[in-house]
Amino acid sequence: MKGSYTHQELSDLVSSPEDRSGVIKDLGESVGDQIITFGYCCGDYDFVGVFGFPNNTTAARLVMTVAGTGSITNAKITVLIPIADGFAAGQKAKDMTYHAQGQ
Repeated sequence: MKGSYTHQELSDLVSSPEDRSGVIKDLGESVGDQIITFGYCCGDYDFVGVFGFPNNTTAARLVMTVAGTGSITNAKITVLIPIADGFAAGQKAKDMTYHAQGQ
């Protein structure tokens, strides 16, 4: 999961710094999640977290809960596909055909 803080949330973090890692950890664990790493970053996003969600619905639930507070924007989830699954998909894809529009 990655995202950006709103202007107000950044302002609050500066005026009253708080270690939010415990809150994130507790929220994740409440839905069966394992936090692998979570940290601040500079660039297109303000934070990036790597989580071990039990399923995609749980991942979406956590993001919706946090984003629904209005404290973050630009929330994104990137689902990692294990190499073996990607290989299996590639093997199956070579048997498929697709014709783009106009071809």
